[in-house]
Amino acid sequence: MVTGIDCSKDYFDIAVLKEGKLAFKSRFANNSKGFMDMLPHIVGTHVAMEATGPYYFQLARFIYDSGVKVSVVNPLVIRRYAQMRRSRAKTDQKDAMVIAEFAQMTTPKLWAPATEVIQSIRNLETYLQGLKQRRQMLSNQLHAFQAAGIIEDLLYNEIKEEVESYDKRIKDKELQIEGLIKQHYAKMAGNIRSVPGIGPRSVSMLIIATDGFGMFENY
Repeated sequence: MVTGIDCSKDYFDIAVLKEGKLAFKSRFANNSKGFMDMLPHIVGTHVAMEATGPYYFQLARFIYDSGVKVSVVNPLVIRRYAQMRRSRAKTDQKDAMVIAEFAQMTTPKLWAPATEVIQSIRNLETYLQGLKQRRQMLSNQLHAFQAAGIIEDLLYNEIKEEVESYDKRIKDKELQIEGLIKQHYAKMAGNIRSVPGIGPRSVSMLIIATDGFGMFENY
């Protein structure tokens, strides 16, 4: 038996297949109560779902912690499969069915949540990117004011101080990330850095994207 789940911000749809035929389908709220209401229907099945932004993770973690097999699949793979198998019309319940059929045909690799260290690095990297974007916005604004020659000294100094504050926070987060990598993945980071052109940010992103290269069975 397999279960396909199509997950969105407020709810998720499931389709359970038994011997290739639809045995159960329903919609549940994407919250703790919805998770518990769903659980009896998926016990003993292999669950497959898409990695849909931040919305899938809590549900996938709940299924994993409940001892049910779960796979998290790249949405592009599901989309290509849907285009190959059937019409391109998109409905949530139909998507759940397509995902279930995909799981039945391919038996995708089982998913496990990232380690706490990987999750910490990922969160820091996400926050760091936000800091850089906000810093760039301020810097562009300051440059535009200067180019137009219309900025007062008081406002100039205020924006400049804010930019410098972002610079400090960015540096602090980069050092925090490098510290976590050095503590937990020093050898791996050294191997990655041995590749010409690979810097600290690329090292961090590669470790995050591959869950410390735990996604691979061999080289």
